[in-house]
Amino acid sequence: MALGARRSSDGSQVLRFGFPKGSLQETTAALFERAGYRMSFPERSLFPDIDDPEMECVLIRAQEIARYVEEGALDAGITGYDWVVESRAKVTELADLVHPQPNFRPLRWVLAVPDDSPIRAVGDLEGKRIATEGVALVRSWLRGHGVKAQVEFSWGATEVKPPLLADAIVDITETGSSLRANNLRVVDTVMESTPRLIANKLAAKDPWKRRKLDRLALMLNGAIAAGGKVGLMLNCAQERLAKVLELLPALASPTVSPLADGKMVAINTIIEETTVRELIPDLFDAGASGIVEFSINKIIY
Repeated sequence: MALGARRSSDGSQVLRFGFPKGSLQETTAALFERAGYRMSFPERSLFPDIDDPEMECVLIRAQEIARYVEEGALDAGITGYDWVVESRAKVTELADLVHPQPNFRPLRWVLAVPDDSPIRAVGDLEGKRIATEGVALVRSWLRGHGVKAQVEFSWGATEVKPPLLADAIVDITETGSSLRANNLRVVDTVMESTPRLIANKLAAKDPWKRRKLDRLALMLNGAIAAGGKVGLMLNCAQERLAKVLELLPALASPTVSPLADGKMVAINTIIEETTVRELIPDLFDAGASGIVEFSINKIIY
């Protein structure tokens, strides 16, 4: 599919972007909001609204995005690394977007078998039947271990297929709780996957599109870096400064500025939000005053 320059009604270029539908959608939308993009998702529409006239978002299942990006139907998109591998798409990776929010943490594709199965290692899969949604990635993994097995696509409810419909499964897990609930044990990890910002290879070489995508990646990574952190401003007397600074687990060296009276200083820093409830009382006891906690949306390194 040809990658021509798409233009809006006012003649400006438009970047067509694959936005993941399904489990990644809500977290991706929240990430875009933190990065400064305002979005809405009209009911029954596959075209989310975004307040950037140079972007057109298309809502597509994450499993399909890499293929459409490779073909040029999309200039870029966000999908899991696992689906890039599964579709064997040749794309340019611009950013690893892993962060500790739901569905953006690292996911594992694991080989699992019934608790009483004799399968203990990948070599024991020779001639066995494996059910999975990631057929290509499992076949590639087996080839790497010199094992021949029957790999079948699973349309869902993969955990319930052993032992009647399959000897083993390869499925996605975060905690393993679903596997344990179905009396399955993990034998090996096939792959670890995180969300990635990917681009069509030609789009990544186009100066306008690449600049647009690099700026998007900068803002998304800035929003990720700010996750779970808050800013802190406070004042203290010069003679208390050393004691106060000892308490601050700063992201970088705190900014310390003298106040007009020459006796007080202002301190500005960034800290983990989880430390606030213990840290602020300690700072107060150490002589800090005028303590202000504020939220931050982005940190650009």
